[in-house]
Amino acid sequence: MLKINNIEVIYSQVILVLKGVSLEVEKGKIVTLLGANGAGKTTTLKAISGLLKTEDGEVTDGNIEFNGVRIDRKNPEEIVKMGIVQILEGRRVFEQLTVEENLLCGAYARGAGQDLKKDMDVVYSYFPKMKFLRHQKSGYLSGGEQQMLVMGRALMGKPSVMLLDEPSLGLAPFLVQEIFNIVKRINAEEKTSILLVEQNARAALTIADYGYVMENGRVVLDGPASKLADNEDVREFYFGLSGVGTRKSYREIKHYKRRKRWLA
Repeated sequence: MLKINNIEVIYSQVILVLKGVSLEVEKGKIVTLLGANGAGKTTTLKAISGLLKTEDGEVTDGNIEFNGVRIDRKNPEEIVKMGIVQILEGRRVFEQLTVEENLLCGAYARGAGQDLKKDMDVVYSYFPKMKFLRHQKSGYLSGGEQQMLVMGRALMGKPSVMLLDEPSLGLAPFLVQEIFNIVKRINAEEKTSILLVEQNARAALTIADYGYVMENGRVVLDGPASKLADNEDVREFYFGLSGVGTRKSYREIKHYKRRKRWLA
């Protein structure tokens, strides 16, 4: 459904960020993209959604295909209309608009004549609190409520692929679990394919079908999520666990000890 083929991304015609990244998102699957800060995860999402163009970035090699159509040369608005919606990191709500007005903005790219009331009810079924808060200005919502709002706004666009960037950032653990349960439901019930960027590797691998690990602008490891969760390197670096499952201090954890093997 979505294929990234050996892309390179450069910012300001100088800074090389992605160095030959390839990955796939199959129809109806959840794929997670793991990696430390600065690995290139968000840049990968923006390359797909076309938002690189707003930040003086460009795909200089390779290509990105959606349902067999090349999209890396298209503008963001064209890509949204094709069914790819990115939920940006940091809960970007329109603060002066109400919850309901934010949700209606999500349906803008679909055009007129759509059954917005029915789709609004679908969003409220996933996020019941949003119905209660629908007349509240979104700038006054809590962090968890804003995260639910931006996810609901994306759903109003009826996406085929949802690009979800760090949904757990800054949220309490119980809210993280709730958000990830809803992501799983959306995938199962709406048949929405999801590419999930997340530093909470344990939570991401719990709901994902497949995963990729990025380091310094490259994919260094990939595989079924269950196998990545059992991988010794992933368990040590992301979960802080030793090979026998005991927890280790992060002071003891060096950078990927088997990195050279991954890149071989």
